[in-house]
Amino acid sequence: MEGTAYLPLCMLPPDLILQGRRVVTPDGVRPATVHVRRGRIERVSSAEEISAGPAVIDCGDSVLMPGIVDTHVHVNEPGRTEWEGFATATQAAAAGGVTTLVDMPLNSIPATTTREGLRAKVAAAGRLWIDVGLWGGVVPGNAGELDDLLEGGVLGFKAFLVPSGVDEFPNVGEADLRAALPILARRGAVLLAHAELPGPIAAAADIWDNWDGAGPAELRDYGRYLRSRPDAAEVEAVELLVRLSRELGCRVHVVHVSSAEVLPILKRARAEGLPITAETCPHYLTFAAEEIPDGGVTFKCAPPIRSRDNRERLWEALRDGVIDLVATDHSPCSPEMKKVASGDFRGAWGGISSLQLALSAVWTGAREHGFTIADLARWMCAAPARLAGLEGHKGAIAPGYDADLVIWDPEESFVVDPEQLHHRHKLIPYAGRTLYGVVRRTLLRGETIYKNGDLVGIPGGRLLIGRGT
Repeated sequence: MEGTAYLPLCMLPPDLILQGRRVVTPDGVRPATVHVRRGRIERVSSAEEISAGPAVIDCGDSVLMPGIVDTHVHVNEPGRTEWEGFATATQAAAAGGVTTLVDMPLNSIPATTTREGLRAKVAAAGRLWIDVGLWGGVVPGNAGELDDLLEGGVLGFKAFLVPSGVDEFPNVGEADLRAALPILARRGAVLLAHAELPGPIAAAADIWDNWDGAGPAELRDYGRYLRSRPDAAEVEAVELLVRLSRELGCRVHVVHVSSAEVLPILKRARAEGLPITAETCPHYLTFAAEEIPDGGVTFKCAPPIRSRDNRERLWEALRDGVIDLVATDHSPCSPEMKKVASGDFRGAWGGISSLQLALSAVWTGAREHGFTIADLARWMCAAPARLAGLEGHKGAIAPGYDADLVIWDPEESFVVDPEQLHHRHKLIPYAGRTLYGVVRRTLLRGETIYKNGDLVGIPGGRLLIGRGT
């Protein structure tokens, strides 16, 4: 229109300004002002600089951190939505300061192991409160599907080296990996591996089978379950993955490291320069086998929670950089499948729900071990974003990144009340536990989606197809 002056895009004022005294940036935690325009971080300036803008959020002494990126979540939709589902999973994530999750390819029906399965997954991902990426699956005989799955937008692949617990996602052997890994190496794709081998588990099977008249009490014994999933199963699996990575040149990520016995193997692989990374989970950093009561099936997961000494070695591995990141392995199921009434560790589904509590659970342990907020952001924001190929978009407060942010109070504590969780099912081992780190506000691309206990606005999450946003 004649007479109207238009400012260049780079000169337009921000839509949102966030100011705080503890802003977690790639350069450290410092006072800063974050300028947001059109859902992205335009720049990060000194705390004293405030540009004109329609909205200002004063974070005060609360921490302003990148939104958490959780790369290990079982949403279970389609097919087993009664276990969780996209709506409840992303609500719980938003309440916990998680702004991006990557969904595992199994426990849904169909599994995300074919282009058809991927289409079903995409169709099921309706109302999302946060952004969601998808992993594809490597199973016996689907090597010919992997290129198509990458073209369809999966961020990488997951495989089980031991039976997964669901028939539609069988575990792979070495021959299957040798068929798949060269394809992944050629495409620069990562393999996420559930690293347990069946042999040591089969060798321990008589823990359940030869009771000499034993009965239900033995099924409630956590020590018996722990011995049924020995450290050797993880050790042998990681040794196999290291050997194949060395030989075939494929990126490998070891999920949910439970046994500290694998840490020297990972350390040597890293020193050798192999493209191998690893994660552990909040429950392995929080709980210890000595504390799990008989019949406490909410603690059951695979691999299992091990000893107190083992837990401390996992914390040291995070300190040394042998373990790169922390992800939840959020794996819910119905109460009936958890065998709560009988406390049957052998028959109970193995999975722990912690999506909403991950930040607080990990921070509670981290502060006790002398770690900092910057460490937490490295483990739960930057490193998982890098694993999923989302760096440059997610996991940092820096120019050009999505304005996915969480404001939280690290000194505040709360007692976990399962009824306050947005997960579909409330069965968790954290019930009644005091955790530090209260999430006050979660923002997705600059829009508040959770504030002081309530979900806000309408679901605005996106499905992340392919790398980037």
